[in-house]
Amino acid sequence: MTTDRHQPPKSTSTPHPLDQALEKSQEVKDKVEKCAIELSTVNETVKKEIAAGITPQQAEKALAQSESVEDAVQECAGELDEVNEVLAQEINGRNKRNRELIETLQELSATQNSLSDTQDVLAIAHEAVEEAKHRSLHDFVTGIPNRELFSNRLEQAIALAKRTGWLLAVMFIDLDRFKSINDTHGHAVGDRVLRVVAQRLHEQVRSEDTVCRYGGDEFLYLMVNSKDTGNIQRIARKIFDRVSQTMIVDDLMLSVEPSIGIAVFPGDGTTGQELVANADVAMYRAKEKKAMYILFNEVNGNSDSSGLRGPGRHDHSDR
Repeated sequence: MTTDRHQPPKSTSTPHPLDQALEKSQEVKDKVEKCAIELSTVNETVKKEIAAGITPQQAEKALAQSESVEDAVQECAGELDEVNEVLAQEINGRNKRNRELIETLQELSATQNSLSDTQDVLAIAHEAVEEAKHRSLHDFVTGIPNRELFSNRLEQAIALAKRTGWLLAVMFIDLDRFKSINDTHGHAVGDRVLRVVAQRLHEQVRSEDTVCRYGGDEFLYLMVNSKDTGNIQRIARKIFDRVSQTMIVDDLMLSVEPSIGIAVFPGDGTTGQELVANADVAMYRAKEKKAMYILFNEVNGNSDSSGLRGPGRHDHSDR
């Protein structure tokens, strides 16, 4: 005899108790219906026999049939009790699982709330770190980049300029007459003046450029991809004119004038330190010559390309 290898294997899994109970309940129902039919038949027969005049033998036979039906009904009642017990156990089990599920959901909800709180704490901590990082790289008084951030961007710009052949310009800007404002009106007014100057310098900054407060009344301006010295001088004149404009601080009309020294990469230095130092030297010469700005390569020469201060502008340097 051959066996069909393609026939699916017979299931050996045990039926679920609830399925067994339901199946048993159906069997009990079928038996009860059968008993009801048998009892109805017996009753009908007894009625006919009584009407026709029942004999003792017939009465005993009807009684035996009735007792047989009664036994079957009692058997069904016992089986029905078993079914009810299984159903009760299954209901209790499901109620227990539902309670456990509710408890699990509550625990998950509490965990999610805790996780949400943790995420909020992490977000606050991240904001605090970012704020601390921002403060460490920006000037406290003016809010613009400080010396550290400027140095980082200058080094990055130099590395880029070496690859691309760009010109870079570093302007060293010092404020004439600032010390007298500070001494006469106090540091609070002096800080307001510094903030106004920082804002005016920031107005001239392109997205790729950087302006910083170097310290005291000194500022640095990094001009990336300057193209040529003519463009650098044009920006220097704009800076001088804008910063020199009169400002109103607490009903005071105040003014300062910047002295600007300019160093250009790569001719005036190939490192950030050299460029800042040489721009500082050129700034001192601009003060001495009462010029708006001086390029470092003109410090030892007599070039006419330096920016001379306009009529009526006099140097009152307190430095």
